[in-house]
Amino acid sequence: MDCFTLQITINAKLHNICEFKLLFGLELFFDPTVFLYSESQFGRTEVIDNTRNPDFVRKFVLMCNHECHRLGTLVLFMQFNNYPLFQSLPVSLTHSGIPGKKCGVIILTAEELSNCRDIATMQLCANKLDKKDFFGKSDPFLVFYRSNEDGTFTICHKTEVIKNTLNPVWQPFTIPVRALCNGDYDRTVKVDVYDWDRDGSHDFIGEFTTSYRELSRGQNQFNVYEVSGGSLFVIAFVSPQQHQTPDLGGNPSQPTSLHYMSPYQMNAYAMALKAVGEIIQDYDSDKLFPAYGFGAKLPPDGKISHAFPLSGDADNPNCVGIEGVLEAYFQSLRTVQLYGPTNFAPVINKVANCAAEITDGSQYFVLLMITDGVISDMVQTKEAVVNAASLPLSIIIVGVGPAEFDAMEELDGDEVRVSSRGRLAERDIVQFVPFRDYIDRSGNQVLSMARLAKDVLAEIPDQLLSFMKSRGIEPRPALSTSPLPELHRHI
Repeated sequence: MDCFTLQITINAKLHNICEFKLLFGLELFFDPTVFLYSESQFGRTEVIDNTRNPDFVRKFVLMCNHECHRLGTLVLFMQFNNYPLFQSLPVSLTHSGIPGKKCGVIILTAEELSNCRDIATMQLCANKLDKKDFFGKSDPFLVFYRSNEDGTFTICHKTEVIKNTLNPVWQPFTIPVRALCNGDYDRTVKVDVYDWDRDGSHDFIGEFTTSYRELSRGQNQFNVYEVSGGSLFVIAFVSPQQHQTPDLGGNPSQPTSLHYMSPYQMNAYAMALKAVGEIIQDYDSDKLFPAYGFGAKLPPDGKISHAFPLSGDADNPNCVGIEGVLEAYFQSLRTVQLYGPTNFAPVINKVANCAAEITDGSQYFVLLMITDGVISDMVQTKEAVVNAASLPLSIIIVGVGPAEFDAMEELDGDEVRVSSRGRLAERDIVQFVPFRDYIDRSGNQVLSMARLAKDVLAEIPDQLLSFMKSRGIEPRPALSTSPLPELHRHI
């Protein structure tokens, strides 16, 4: 018996909502959800806040019989604020709620699904959207709709809300291609831009139409859309052929790389570098920072290095200020080929050798390491940390990306002091923080970056004092001719 697959979309148009409230004593705001029962499965939509006309994103996929073209038994059960409101029965969709009152209708839309199994990942941002909030800017979000054969549109995705901004950058999202266009790359896709309101009466900002084929062009001039005086951009698009496990190091020209060089926003490495670096640089008098990369093939012969100067000059690895470090980082991404394995020990030992030359307390070194969490030489790294623990050196590790950071937690040494070959580190010199814990998804980047900087620097004063005390170095008199110990920052 041949079968086909149907995708069921549910929405509702409800009136007499005030009568519901009076009869059932419900709150003023209504948060509808729908449960579906069939002969073989059970499903539930998402909850939509504060609306009498819910348009649910979540779909139900049912297997159907080609011979009789029937869905089988379907039962829909709607509730508001966890209170059952009415039930719909198969075919006739009769419903009950307030006796003698027509409460509204539940609308089912069905379309036979294609055999397309592809998925796509995309990310969008906008610039200079309309200000809709009286006391602020806007809280924008996007709603994607695919077009139907009858000219109507069916919702297929909603982005998160970005609070209080006219220049939002939404998080990347993944969507099945058949949900977006049912496998038809030229089918119209409509995108609405709204300003979120707590009471559910979201303000319409603007709209544009596109297609899967256009979106798949990714970041270029064709994927810039005018929206009510502002512009919306496709930052990145990963096609089904490209859709593999994210390349956490990878080619910086590809949006799957954590080093991706987007013209619209800094990548995670650059954001962490800027946030922490701008705080530490205030403790360095000359603002000259040696900056190194690890894990790359270098031109011209492709030699692999685990401690190469970002400046490209082995005799002068210094960069001027944090902006100089960022510039060298971006320039390095254009000239080297990122390559594994990822060895920490060489760069730790390089900075430790510098620290070992000045142990009289006149200088203190801070090494900032930004990494995706992979350590290929854990044994050697632990030994390097143990050796460095007796030197005027602290190590800050910022983990970026979605990886597990068990190795970093071990190096952090807050619970169990790092050891190597039976030797315990003389003192705890490593502080680790996962960058993802400091990304403010409401869009308040300044707040989250300040919090990151505060936490990663929290242990530096105690680590500096512990070294001075261990060497019996007394504080110098507060004279203008005797400056405080200088923090030398390495990256």
